[in-house]
Parts: sequence; C-alpha cells; structure tokens
Amino acid sequence: MKSKHLKFVIFFLFGFSINFCSSVNLKAQGKFDEVTQLLKSKRSALGGNICMLVSRNSEIVYEQNLGDYNKNTPVRIASCSKWLTAALIATFIDEGRISPEDSLGKFLPVFSRYGKGSITIGQCMSHTTGIESGEITFRSILKRRRFKSLDEELNSFLVKPMAGKPGKVFAYSNIGLNIMGRILELISHKDFETLFHERIAKPLGMRNTSFSADKVVNPSGGAVSTPMDYMNFMSMLLNSGEFKGKQVLSRESISQMQRSRTDNVKILYRPAEAKSLDYGWGEWIFERNSAGESTVLSSPGLFGTYPWIDTQRNYAAIIFVKNIHFKDRQKNGQEIREAVNRVLK
Repeated sequence: MKSKHLKFVIFFLFGFSINFCSSVNLKAQGKFDEVTQLLKSKRSALGGNICMLVSRNSEIVYEQNLGDYNKNTPVRIASCSKWLTAALIATFIDEGRISPEDSLGKFLPVFSRYGKGSITIGQCMSHTTGIESGEITFRSILKRRRFKSLDEELNSFLVKPMAGKPGKVFAYSNIGLNIMGRILELISHKDFETLFHERIAKPLGMRNTSFSADKVVNPSGGAVSTPMDYMNFMSMLLNSGEFKGKQVLSRESISQMQRSRTDNVKILYRPAEAKSLDYGWGEWIFERNSAGESTVLSSPGLFGTYPWIDTQRNYAAIIFVKNIHFKDRQKNGQEIREAVNRVLK
C-alpha cells in the first residue's frame, strides 16, 4: 500500500474511533440533564468557571464545562491537597518504612524536648495531634508566607500549646500533614515535590499536578491540579488502590484511610461546611452504610473545589471551581451530589 493511502486509512480509523467514543459519552451524558441544569443555575454561586466530571468504571460518563474551565485547566486546589498527601504517606506505610504507631520523636527528636514526641504518625494524618491550631483562612494562608522552609514552619509548631491529649481531640488544620511532609523528606532524602511526583503523580498520569507553586512546599494545601488529574487519583482510590493495572496503594491502606478516626474524640474545630462529619486519614466521611463502613468520602478545598468518591454507587466526581464565597457551598455541593446519585443508582 502506498504511503499516502496508508496514512489515509490510519487517519480514517483513528477518526472513527474518536467519533465512536464520543457518541458513547454523549449517550451517557444525556442522562445528566438535571445535573447540567443545576450547574447552570448555580454557576454564579459556584464562581462562574466550572468543570464537572463524573467517572464510573474508570471512564468519564459526564463532563460539563462552563466559562473558561475544562478538564485540563490547572488551578490551586487548597485542602484537596490533603487527600493527595495522605496517599503519599500511605505509600511509605505500605513499604514498612513508617508505621501509623510511630512517634514523632523517632524522626524529629526536637518534638520530644517540647513534650510532643509521643504524637503518632496516625494522629498527624487525622488531625488528632492535640497541638493547638486556629481556623484555616485566607489570613492564615498569607501568614504562612513568612516561613522560609518547611523546617521553619515545624519550629513554629513546637512552641504551640497543647489543646488536648493526642488522639483524644480533633482540630482540622495544616499541622499534622505538614509535619509528615518533612518526615517523608528526612527518611527518603528527597524533597516532597520529588516524592509526590515519583509515587503519586507519575503512576497516575497526573502530568499537571504539583506542589511547587509556593516558595515553601505546603503538603496540606499547596497543590495545583486539573479536573482530569484529580479524577485519575480518585479512580485509583475507588479501584482499591489500582490504576491501569498498577497497584499504587494497597487495599489495606485504602481501608485505613477511609476508617473514621473521630468516633470517640472531642471535636475542637472543624469548618462550618463539615458540620457533623467524621474524618479518616486526609479525607472527610460524608456517608456510612448500616455496618458503619465509609461509603462517600471527600476532601473539599478552601477555594471551592469539591471532589468525592461513592464506593456504594461505584463512581467518582469532581466540581472544579475557584470561588472565595462560602455561602451555601456545602448545600450546593450536596444538591449536585444527590442529583448525580439519582442518575447512578
């Protein structure tokens, strides 16, 4: 066959496959009319620019873009970063290099000199360190810029008073996961960004996700990502730690991340949007089944991005926005989530 004819056949076949996939997606997309209308009606409240994706069986079944956002738009995701960092920590637990029961004093002896050495890795991952913290606000984000290194930030944690006994009180903050970010650097002799790229971003094809936007890495809230990248991450969680045939996290780690760590602790602080929600490792628990197992999990961000996985209905979804207005944020997200549930029963 002549070269130009071969090129034509390849082009024709490739084009056919693209059109075929598009027709399948469009057929699925039509079931989400209620979701689309909700997004349009709430567009202003959600910030104007929106990309929403829904994935089932590792395939996108719904995509809606409003404004300037699409599935490849990179945006700061604030506390959605916590889910990523918890997963990164879990890779070290899978390898046996750290244990949830390990104390901070084992890796950071200076914490013992300040009476905080007995705090465990598991407590750092669940915001139950007992170290006093304030709300996560725009002001606290700006104040963090005064630190020149992650080490310097950790030094500020040393002098903070204890608000309660580790493991007995919960206060949502950036403290525990940022301590863990530094511990991972110390035991691996690599910087946090490199570790995230090697262990999470690269295996999951998250080419546009990083923690390098800030001068000083912020494991708790410094990631920039795209809707499609984050969807890859959630698809891995939904598939018991596996992504495209590769086991990124063990099934045991996924189970441990999803187990509530706040059932028998005193709640000192959680965002108003979280109301009475429980917390696992790096993720909020939205719903549980009759056996008490977590079925809907999420890690929303300060700027409005709202990701979740539903293990009972077997889907993952993300509402990707950048919105500084808090009014009705949780209510809007829940309404959209319930509309998706009506489609994916």
